[in-house]
Amino acid sequence: MDPNCYPSINNEKKRYLEHNNNVHDLGYQKFVDPIVKAVKKDFNNTATGLDFGCGTGPVITKLLRDKNYSITTYDPFFDNNLNALETNYNFIVCCEVIEHFHNPLQEFKRLKNLLKPQGRLYCMTDLFSENINFKNWYYKEDNTHVIFYHKNTFNWIQKNVGFSKVTMNNRLITFEI
Repeated sequence: MDPNCYPSINNEKKRYLEHNNNVHDLGYQKFVDPIVKAVKKDFNNTATGLDFGCGTGPVITKLLRDKNYSITTYDPFFDNNLNALETNYNFIVCCEVIEHFHNPLQEFKRLKNLLKPQGRLYCMTDLFSENINFKNWYYKEDNTHVIFYHKNTFNWIQKNVGFSKVTMNNRLITFEI
């Protein structure tokens, strides 16, 4: 999106407050399950994590804490815990966050720098492809979605930000150090 068309900070926050992010909602828990399963497969509960862009209902944090994982939250609107950005983590989760990045290259570099060696960044977003009719694509209707990603974009990020590997599995994208 043209930066001149970005929503104001107040309108952006107002839109996020419309999201129904109840951590006890089983549908919401099922939606984030791909990230939760990936973290549990790749790391034991001695690993430390960050839920970056956790919003008002950090369901991934809740589900991992229920399994005794140590995970910190950060959200620029709802949990502006700047101390969380001063440490390093084994894993970072970004569920439905990266499409809101106003400066994606800067944000991906920051996230990579927050990872420990052998760390992983797990992202969930809806990918654009040539098979999608952009005019009718539901994902573009949210005015806080200011950037969309294609599989080629993630390959570019992997190469240019310095991740060793990127894996795409439907909506789940995993970057590795």
